[in-house]
Amino acid sequence: MGWVVIKVVLALLVGYLLGSANTSLIVGKFYGVDVRKHGSGNAGMTNTLRTLGKLPALLVIIGDLLKGILACVVGYYIFKAGLNAAEPDGLKEHIALGVLAGGTGAVLGHNWPLYFGFKGGKGVLTTFAVILMAAPIQGLILLGIFLVVVALTRYVSLGSITAAAVFPFLTAFMGKEPEYIVFAVFVALLVILRHGSNITRLIKGTENKLGHKKGIV
Repeated sequence: MGWVVIKVVLALLVGYLLGSANTSLIVGKFYGVDVRKHGSGNAGMTNTLRTLGKLPALLVIIGDLLKGILACVVGYYIFKAGLNAAEPDGLKEHIALGVLAGGTGAVLGHNWPLYFGFKGGKGVLTTFAVILMAAPIQGLILLGIFLVVVALTRYVSLGSITAAAVFPFLTAFMGKEPEYIVFAVFVALLVILRHGSNITRLIKGTENKLGHKKGIV
């Protein structure tokens, strides 16, 4: 099993390097703005929307999703290399681990980017991309939950937190393999912990709602 550990580490590392390309900070550079110095201070899509507007936010969405997908694809091929296709069960199990390892690395890279002083975003979009790659049905269910919560409350953070909290239970309920459940618990805790300041503002009633644009100050 030594080669499995090596491939996990490799997939995590490559995923981390891909995830470290924080899209909101890259897009912000074209506008001469570091979004971490404005609005909520978060290097993510929502703060980009409030600070720079819709087009930059759209570019961030595309970039964050793509790097999560790419990290999963790389993890897939790292684990597929050298496996015996005559053993479909083992092949499926190991390739799933590769997808999750690469995707987890991308999420960690987004949150703590190597290229931007380890100060990144909260990883929601990248996490969503990884979930779609690893478990598409669950990903679509979580997207539905997110959209309903945001539509009812206009709090993007609450939608993200709610979907994250549901994810591990949904994974267990749908009978997914242990590695998926471990992944679900890990990323759910990560998303919730990264939203600590949002949770505080939600409790105090000071959280910004969708559509409120702070602008550059």
